[in-house]
Amino acid sequence: MASEKKLTNIDDKEQFFGKVATAEEVNELSKTGAFVRQENRFITPFGTKEGELPIEAGRYRLIWTPLCPWATRQVIAFKLLGLEDVISVGTVAPIRTEKGWEFSLDKDGVDPELKIRYLPEIYAATDPQYTGRATVPAVIDLKTKQVVNNDYHHLSKYWETVWEPFHKKGAPDLYPKELRDEIDALNDILFHEVNNGVYKAGFAQSQEAYENAYDLVFQRLDWLEERLSKGRYLFGDQLTDSDIRLYVTLARFDIAYYFAFRTNRNRIADYDNLWNYAKDLYSIPAFKEATDFDAIKRGYLLGNHAHNPYGLLPKGPDLSIWEEPNNREEKFGKNKFTY
Repeated sequence: MASEKKLTNIDDKEQFFGKVATAEEVNELSKTGAFVRQENRFITPFGTKEGELPIEAGRYRLIWTPLCPWATRQVIAFKLLGLEDVISVGTVAPIRTEKGWEFSLDKDGVDPELKIRYLPEIYAATDPQYTGRATVPAVIDLKTKQVVNNDYHHLSKYWETVWEPFHKKGAPDLYPKELRDEIDALNDILFHEVNNGVYKAGFAQSQEAYENAYDLVFQRLDWLEERLSKGRYLFGDQLTDSDIRLYVTLARFDIAYYFAFRTNRNRIADYDNLWNYAKDLYSIPAFKEATDFDAIKRGYLLGNHAHNPYGLLPKGPDLSIWEEPNNREEKFGKNKFTY
């Protein structure tokens, strides 16, 4: 990764919008060459207590890209819970430009509600001293036109809990009270060893850091394969927040991480339980509608994640296999829930 001059003044728009911040610039590499993801800047929770973000329909806009697993989690939750009519959704293109995430999919290349072309514009307007990457998911307060939360660690849990008054009738309980401690513990493992584990392998700049991350990913996938031999979902027959978090990595694994991040011991399709579990989740409309394989492939294999000097887009893999039947009903019985 080329070394570039460190950003020092976010107000210098020509300097800031001239290129995408590198891992070195936002301190995402350790001295040993290991990838250390930047901390989230905007972490004020949603809630009813003083100082928390108010729960108010029509006030917020979620910005996502189907490339990003952290952002896709939010959209899956929105669709399952029925929050799309309560919080608007804006989409940036899957290939991050030199000026940051771009609203090039919208008319005139401008978000229709925020009236900006590049996501870093609103980050800079919110905090002129912010020097990290302008990330998705990002929740924007439409009253103040400022970023109020980009905390992907907790966002989905806010949708599942304090936003419950706006859930659609029959929405699943993705974060049941009796399982919350267990879900939180598993989510922590999933983030460090699977969701972000593939990035630790893909962005490592030393052989040792890469191999350590690689081994951690596959040790945990082997463990998950065993766990999913005992239940339809990660917590038996209860679809939870944890399933959404694991799914977004599984959906990207064979098409992108296997090649781009060199996590190539196995494909997810090589596992019996993980693969059938992933296809089972994909058969649920909320998961399928939020999964854009073309965007994933373009973002990872043509975008800033790639080392692809000729810009060649792989023709495969065959995505029709995601539509093939899975064996989860055969193993665990008919799903009693409808989503």
